[in-house]
Amino acid sequence: MTIHDPLVDREPATNEMTRGDDSPELKRLYQQFEAAHLTPLWTQIDDLMPLHPRPKAVPHVWRWSTLYPLAQAAGELVPVGRGGERRAIALANPGIPGRPYVSPTLWAAIQYLGPKETAPEHRHTQNAFRFVVEGTGVWTVVDGDPVRMSRGDLLLTPGWRFHGHHNETDQPMAWIDGLDIPFVYYTDTGFFEFGTDRVTDYSTPRYSRSERLWSHPGLRPLSGLEDTPSSPIAAYRWEHTDAALTEQLQLEDEGIPATAEPGHAAVRYINPTTGGDVMPTIRAEFHRLRAGVETPTRREVGSSVFQVFEGTGQVVLDGVEHDLAKGDLFVIPSWVPWSLRARDQFDLFRFSDAPIMERLHFHRVHVEGA
Repeated sequence: MTIHDPLVDREPATNEMTRGDDSPELKRLYQQFEAAHLTPLWTQIDDLMPLHPRPKAVPHVWRWSTLYPLAQAAGELVPVGRGGERRAIALANPGIPGRPYVSPTLWAAIQYLGPKETAPEHRHTQNAFRFVVEGTGVWTVVDGDPVRMSRGDLLLTPGWRFHGHHNETDQPMAWIDGLDIPFVYYTDTGFFEFGTDRVTDYSTPRYSRSERLWSHPGLRPLSGLEDTPSSPIAAYRWEHTDAALTEQLQLEDEGIPATAEPGHAAVRYINPTTGGDVMPTIRAEFHRLRAGVETPTRREVGSSVFQVFEGTGQVVLDGVEHDLAKGDLFVIPSWVPWSLRARDQFDLFRFSDAPIMERLHFHRVHVEGA
């Protein structure tokens, strides 16, 4: 839904009820409110009910050239095992001090697994995925199903599935994790359970059992006719994503409308049982911009995180331009204006909290010039 919103830049009016009468009687009333654990709405309304979102989270860019060496250093100093569970380093938004959150609803981290290392199995309420910007050699084992991780792949670990990782090579590997940890934390809905200290299957198949069953275009197994809240596909492979984006742009060249915007191909990863998002709280997409393409400036309710997969370009976040290269990540908080510019072919992975916003009917988009 695209909204033309006249309130985009209007500031809230002065609250007359918070000014004026500072009589002893009113001060005493406020003291009585505080003692009774009460707060009058008229002193809080500008903060609680703003005319448009005013997020505490701020736009920010994390450089892969900084993240990866720090992850390497952690690999040399921090063991993987029970207690810490994962060598994962969270992207902490500067506007949310004291919390390892990339936004109020999303968690993002770089995870690093050294040569021949194993991350033990566990499960949790939180939904999780992994996206690989470079490297290979790790298998994630989800409910006993070994899933190969390789460049450009999106790997899913829906909530309450046992999962662990094992590296079968002599080289380390790093990837990004995305979870709904903040959302689960704030709603007090989280559970956690330890599994085995190793993983339940150390085999290294090229394709997981879930892919062999589900990853055939347009075909659904009769053994899986019930809808599932998260996608049953454990891995969305780069070769399919790349082919879909390439075909969109080729069709555009043939004069057939196929792209999201001129020169901008995009796909959404979906749950084949519902046609909806891969997980109930997280949306995942992939975007490809031709060289020289610039997207219109937009604002959206909810937050998004992008990672550059290939190419170079810029993102403009609230009027500030940032150069981007392979591996760089950036966060767009709710209602912050943003746009993309491609220097050369520009490939970006995106995840967001859009399913939450849409299910609650909070979602809103404003596109300049639309």
